[in-house]
Amino acid sequence: MNILKDIINYVLNLGAPVFVPLIMFIIAMAARLKLSRAVKAALILGVAFSGMTLVVNYMMDSISPAAKSMSKLFHLSLNAIDAGWTGVAAITWSYKSAFLFFPLLLAINFIMLTFKMTKTLNVDMWNVWNKIFTYVVVLYFTKNALFGFIVASLQIVLELKAGDMWQRHIEDLTGMPGVTVPHFITLFAVLLQPLNKILDFIPIMNKPADANALQKKIGIFGDNTVMGAIIGVLLGFGAGYSVSGSLKLAVEAATAMTLFPMVSKLFMEALSPIAEAMNTMMKKHFHGREIYIGLDWPILAGRNELWVTVIILVPIMLIMAMLLPGNTVLPFAGIINLSFVVAALLLTGANLWRMLTLGIITTPIFLYGATYFAPIITRLARTTGAVKVHAGQQLSWSTFEGPDFRLFFAQAFNGQWWAIGLSLLWLAGFVWLYFDQNKIALPSKRYVIAGGATAVVSEQTTPVQPSIGGDKEYEIGDIDGVDFSNVTKKTASKKNVPAKEYKLNDIDGQDFSHVSKKK
Repeated sequence: MNILKDIINYVLNLGAPVFVPLIMFIIAMAARLKLSRAVKAALILGVAFSGMTLVVNYMMDSISPAAKSMSKLFHLSLNAIDAGWTGVAAITWSYKSAFLFFPLLLAINFIMLTFKMTKTLNVDMWNVWNKIFTYVVVLYFTKNALFGFIVASLQIVLELKAGDMWQRHIEDLTGMPGVTVPHFITLFAVLLQPLNKILDFIPIMNKPADANALQKKIGIFGDNTVMGAIIGVLLGFGAGYSVSGSLKLAVEAATAMTLFPMVSKLFMEALSPIAEAMNTMMKKHFHGREIYIGLDWPILAGRNELWVTVIILVPIMLIMAMLLPGNTVLPFAGIINLSFVVAALLLTGANLWRMLTLGIITTPIFLYGATYFAPIITRLARTTGAVKVHAGQQLSWSTFEGPDFRLFFAQAFNGQWWAIGLSLLWLAGFVWLYFDQNKIALPSKRYVIAGGATAVVSEQTTPVQPSIGGDKEYEIGDIDGVDFSNVTKKTASKKNVPAKEYKLNDIDGQDFSHVSKKK
């Protein structure tokens, strides 16, 4: 048992930038991808994860001090310290039974794949900590370890089904084929779904509102870099910064907003050849069966709607923390609400108006969830000794992941009748969400413009065949700026499809002025 624990801890200590590319290299070789392409794809994937981590941390390091300054202006003094997800994850990994959940995830995923209950192969092993934390929460309420394993197992199943559900939306939003995000934070869409359906009855919510659509309407003010600078300078002034400090924050926010889509292209360049090889192998050996590679949420971080939303919600969360009766959590480390925005991005198809509206409505859920679970997180910290908590203080997480799921199911197994009813209702909501998202129009085809025409939500990362491994292949930069989102007919590669099958209608209206010809 100790050997298994040591192996798992060693693997986890490698970190996502090493572990995930290593797993993907093994998958690429199993799919018969050429060795040179597999090596380069794995390395670029590691670079993408490292680059995205750097940019996310850069963004948080810029925004968090402003949030702290703003909380002082609001005279917020609350006794529950916000450790953020990193603090809670570190504490959770220190729990004595943590290593058991690594094989649990693999076993459930293997069984579901074998019996065709899912198409998702989850290689995002770092986020096993989410399942561990669910186990700890259930154990806290029920004092029964078996109940903890049951709820954690249910969470794994739901995440894999969510991966199946989101895949086509993720491909449409990012241009990355064959990958998905079976992450726990996407399950918050169960609560957002009925609210989002209500927004269908509000005309403005049915108009294009992704970053590119806004740029077309308001010109330079909708540009990613300019938008980041505007939000940064306003946040700086709101935090009481000087003019120079506000301008510095503006440049930092603009830098992050510019780099996010650039780094996200690396994910596409790395994952496309692996996904293509996987699909070829599945068609050859498994009668055309599809398999999606499940990765962490940063593959979505190239969508600037995500960052615009969370930055605008920062002052809103601080104001609510001050005004909501009974709240004990001072938002700080978790002030960037990724627990909400990833689900909102996928559910709304990157519609900023909807994302902001849903964020304002549901922010109290996170603050009250953080307040409710503060005693559990504090007790876990003291039990493991991972974090020192002073007397009279509590530890929490202001943007607590899945407060609804964990509360309902933990109390349901504790025998609370109201929680049993809400758990069943939550499961019904997931089923509704699952079937709805499998039939709803893709983000690029979902919203309408004047006259009833379908709005095109432009992808911020252009889907192309990657440049890995060939001297004569095209690279991402060769077709920068080309929008393929209105090409409705999928075509195969040239070597498989005769030229006569291509039709002019397939590229009708496309602008190829930015395509540079290879010499």
